[in-house]
Amino acid sequence: MNTVLHQRITFNPRQCGGRPCIRGMRIRVTDILEMLAQGVAADEILADFPDLEPEDISACLHYAAKRADIARLAA
Repeated sequence: MNTVLHQRITFNPRQCGGRPCIRGMRIRVTDILEMLAQGVAADEILADFPDLEPEDISACLHYAAKRADIARLAA
């Protein structure tokens, strides 16, 4: 994963059940991805979450792409 984008995704077992969040905030990666999947524009997400930066959305997309590319063995 791009190091700069990777640093924007954080994991804290005491926050949001340990799910990946953005820069230590209580904004989960899945929340951003779900909004994008529902057709919410990045500009609208940024307006709704003023602490977010455009790079945070890129980091979420990059994280999802990397997770989708993990090979799994079928049992």
